[in-house]
Amino acid sequence: MPTRQSRRAHGTLGERFAVLDPSTGEAFDEAPDQQPDVLDAVVGRACEAWRSWRADPVARATALRAAADAVEGAGADLAPLLTREQGKPLAESYAEIARAAARLRYFAGLDTRPQPITDGRPVHSEIRWRSLGPVAAIVPWNFPLQLASAKFAPALAAGNTMVLKPSPFTPLATRLLGAVLSSALPEDVLTIVTGREPLGARLATHPGIRHVTFTGSIPTGQAVAAGAAASLARVTLELGGNDAAILLEDVEVERIADRLFWSAFRNCGQVCMAVKRVYAPARLYSQVVEALAQRAKTAVVGAGLDPGSQLGPVNNAPQLARVERYTAQALADGARAVAGGHRLDRPGYFFAPTILADVPSDSPVVTQEQFGPVLPVLPYRSLDEAVEAANDTGFGLGGSVWGTDLDRAEAVAGRLECGTAWINHHAELSLAQPFAGIKQSGVGVAGGLWGLYGNLRPFVVHRPQEA
Repeated sequence: MPTRQSRRAHGTLGERFAVLDPSTGEAFDEAPDQQPDVLDAVVGRACEAWRSWRADPVARATALRAAADAVEGAGADLAPLLTREQGKPLAESYAEIARAAARLRYFAGLDTRPQPITDGRPVHSEIRWRSLGPVAAIVPWNFPLQLASAKFAPALAAGNTMVLKPSPFTPLATRLLGAVLSSALPEDVLTIVTGREPLGARLATHPGIRHVTFTGSIPTGQAVAAGAAASLARVTLELGGNDAAILLEDVEVERIADRLFWSAFRNCGQVCMAVKRVYAPARLYSQVVEALAQRAKTAVVGAGLDPGSQLGPVNNAPQLARVERYTAQALADGARAVAGGHRLDRPGYFFAPTILADVPSDSPVVTQEQFGPVLPVLPYRSLDEAVEAANDTGFGLGGSVWGTDLDRAEAVAGRLECGTAWINHHAELSLAQPFAGIKQSGVGVAGGLWGLYGNLRPFVVHRPQEA
């Protein structure tokens, strides 16, 4: 039975829009198409809820832990719905839900105690931390629940309230998550709004919002930042990546091939920090290409609800068209599809896992973020050449180095221009570590204490040491 919180969070039903199953391309449900004029009331209620939510950190931590328990308890309802609208294998949906619950518990356990300032003056100075107010979160379709929790867990733990808008491609599991969380959170602390544009644009520019956190494309992120500037709201932007993996001369290809392949193809390649380019030494190039191609050819592609599926469909038709376009351009430029290279002849948005060899370095599949099950592999003759190529991009999210000599691999990793560098693995994050990109991959920091403080502002109090 929906609670008062969930009914209010979901808004009046009114107009609705279809939600498609990417494994069939057919509509299977609908979601409310809320209009921008609901935002004044929604943000106003979030501001009212903020006054009491911010006042009691102990009660907040207790509520967030209860929320984590509720999310875990609802996994059997959330996971199939997430798979149905997003496309990923069911096991990955369960993992996403577990990560959301773990993130709530992690941030519930963080502490922001006052910090004294010692500067030699006869004054006692202390930094205290205050919440910002209502926060807007705009979440993409690749990890709807995990990325939602990455935004609401630190924001709520800091004492803010939140209005969260999921992608119109994946609104249903997020709406259900909002209903689940309403059993643990006070009314209007977290509100879910669903709808098509211009709902997101209006949310980002609403004068009652004090922080906008967005994950998505660079052009949309730029528009979000420009809109938030009108009210001088803080922005946190995670805008994707074009992560490179550099294989060193001493790499043991068969030993790392599985990890490397899944670092690129997990969630059908729809991961901002997935490996999207591989640079292999010329001497090992054919061996690397063949090892990755063999795994691409044997990966089981199917609907996420099918138990044997390892890779699901691309989430939506526009993204599938992008993957097809980049692949076709690479082939026209002279690349070879050693595996895949085409859409699968079946209903839904399925694209064959694709390994591209002999790709020109200026082909869009190399220079842009393909965000799908396509991986170009490029040879290099000198390590300096590989590092220069890896850094020759407007993105700067992550990167990795693969080899046997860990000291040498770490030295090479230190030369990468990105926010996170991994050695012999990729795209693995701890809840305690900061996550941020450089260049056009984003603004601000998520994760760990840095993510919590990104939702707070300092408040300094001075008092004399003596009357």
